[in-house]
Amino acid sequence: MPPSLIPKALRAAAPVLLLAGAALMAPGAAAQADPQAAEIDARHWLSRLYEAASKRNFQGTFVVTAGGSMASARIVHFCEGDSQFERIEPLDGQKRQIYRHDDLVHSFWPHSRQAVVETRHAMREFPALLSSGADRILEHYEVQSLGDGRVAGHEARVLLLRPKDRYRYGQRLWAEKRSGLLLRAEVFDEREAVLEAAAFSDLMIGVKPRPELVKQAMRRFEGFEVHRPQLEQVDLDREGWGFVGLPPGFRLVSSVRRAMLPPPGDAADAPAKVLQTIYSDGLTHVSVFIEPFDAASQRREVQVALGAMQTLARRQGDWWLTVVGDVPAVTLRAFAAALERRR
Repeated sequence: MPPSLIPKALRAAAPVLLLAGAALMAPGAAAQADPQAAEIDARHWLSRLYEAASKRNFQGTFVVTAGGSMASARIVHFCEGDSQFERIEPLDGQKRQIYRHDDLVHSFWPHSRQAVVETRHAMREFPALLSSGADRILEHYEVQSLGDGRVAGHEARVLLLRPKDRYRYGQRLWAEKRSGLLLRAEVFDEREAVLEAAAFSDLMIGVKPRPELVKQAMRRFEGFEVHRPQLEQVDLDREGWGFVGLPPGFRLVSSVRRAMLPPPGDAADAPAKVLQTIYSDGLTHVSVFIEPFDAASQRREVQVALGAMQTLARRQGDWWLTVVGDVPAVTLRAFAAALERRR
């Protein structure tokens, strides 16, 4: 998830990781007999999902499985007017804390005494899964209500999002009935195999907002080496690049020039700068990174997958392209093929 606020495995969707029975659908649950009523109901719940993550105060633990790995994190989320504040503490791997105030993110690694301050969009991060409203999503996904379920002790409505073409994965979403907050999600492929699963194992909704806890932590840099990678907004066309014939539904979110910092604690020369352009269909995102080709480190095409997260890297003339997204491999190849050097 662009670099995510949590490990790459912490990317998307729901249950296999929870105690069995923590959130199974009611056996008889199915779509309503009236198709029009079913679509209206599904549209209503999509709208609630879209709004809930930015308007609710909550805290809990969520767990994600992808590609045979599992990771968990504690999250606290507060709202104050139109502002959002978040504290995320991954519970696996190297100890770290992440604090967010809207698009400003501070990440701290206590062991190496490193801190990174950056601006980035909170995209594709559970539980803020959707990045647009219901209308746009319905253009490219068939949405069906599957009835009621239960996650971490909370009653939920279950939605099925089935893609209308081969360029996206399907998803199942569990929305908390009172708040609309996303509780659980699954990403599945064309064979109905679950690729990624994420869900809250415990959750409190409606906690007292305490944004000052995040504000204070974001000011504590004493003893830390602070890195501030700069993002420069760019026009891809003026940079000499353009896309022709992208997969349907994907729209430009942003194009930036950014420095790619090494992992905290790693020695490295001055960070290389790359172009990054991000596209979204409202539910998932694809990032394309463009940098000069380096024969010493970039020799052959690479394609790897971790759960739903696919990565394609290959040479294009004097340039090296890396395409990343929670989409099928055919989508990454379509993005790579659509990118053209114009000067």
